[in-house]
Amino acid sequence: MSFKHCLLAASVAVMWGLNFLAIDLSLDQFPPFFLVALRFAVLALPALLFVPKPDVKFRWILGYGFGFGVLQFAFLYWAMATGMPTGLASLVLQASGPFTVLLGMTFLQERVRASQMVFLLVAMAGLGVVGWQRLDSSASFLPFLLTLAGAFGWAIGNISNRQAHSVEPVKFTMWMSIVPPLPMLLISLVVEGPAAIGGSMTTLGTPTGLLGAAGLIYTVVIATILGSGIWSWLMSRNPAGIVAPFSMLVPVVGMSAAWLVLGETVTLGELCGAVLIIIGVLGAGFKAAKGARILAVAKVVAPVSPDEEDSDGQEFVRVG
Repeated sequence: MSFKHCLLAASVAVMWGLNFLAIDLSLDQFPPFFLVALRFAVLALPALLFVPKPDVKFRWILGYGFGFGVLQFAFLYWAMATGMPTGLASLVLQASGPFTVLLGMTFLQERVRASQMVFLLVAMAGLGVVGWQRLDSSASFLPFLLTLAGAFGWAIGNISNRQAHSVEPVKFTMWMSIVPPLPMLLISLVVEGPAAIGGSMTTLGTPTGLLGAAGLIYTVVIATILGSGIWSWLMSRNPAGIVAPFSMLVPVVGMSAAWLVLGETVTLGELCGAVLIIIGVLGAGFKAAKGARILAVAKVVAPVSPDEEDSDGQEFVRVG
């Protein structure tokens, strides 16, 4: 993974970290399941009318839309609506990184260098430190589990994204958005009811409604179209296990923004954990970039077999 790709992945982390503030604003106005349906319906309609289908198998569109769209956001919005703090939600959701690495190693036979794994473990240690600091009485066990389920849904979406190998990330992201609206609208009608849905739409002119609409616009335009489009582009050009750990930078941004805007406190332990996350994620990315350059040079000089590639003095971690 090149340095340019590392910077792009980090920029997506900033977009997605700030998105948790936008979600918090939106949930003050809309019921959570209806908000998921509305978020993707805004994208699905222009996608069907004006955007040509990307040149990928439709099953990967379904897989990405179901994992990234339905599972991730249904559980995440549900968790935040039932009391999951914004900063903690941005942290726990990043379990998608390790989940993606494990799924990539298990189902895609992707190899992870031992040096990368060390840095990934450093980042995971940072997440553990921050999680231990943040997991207090303000977050019950159920919202924590719901957010963790959302993280696993994101990992499923990452794997489908990787398998699609799309060279049209914006089109792929737009078409992924046709999957969540109908099932989420049906769930919303059954669980939340028509009255709650109607009330959220008829009060958009209020201050809370305007802020909620602004949060929805940010989520759709910045977090989904721009952020997910760049993420799809990166996932199609790099192994899932290398790109996914960059998502662990999201809680650093999300927790900092929650502290500045919402007044959520940040302890010294959380700051130490954030430093570990940054070191781990950037170290894993740079190790991957260095390994890719070495391997590319070796192939130019003398093509080698996969077994010979593994014998260059580098160890790999592999499952399956």
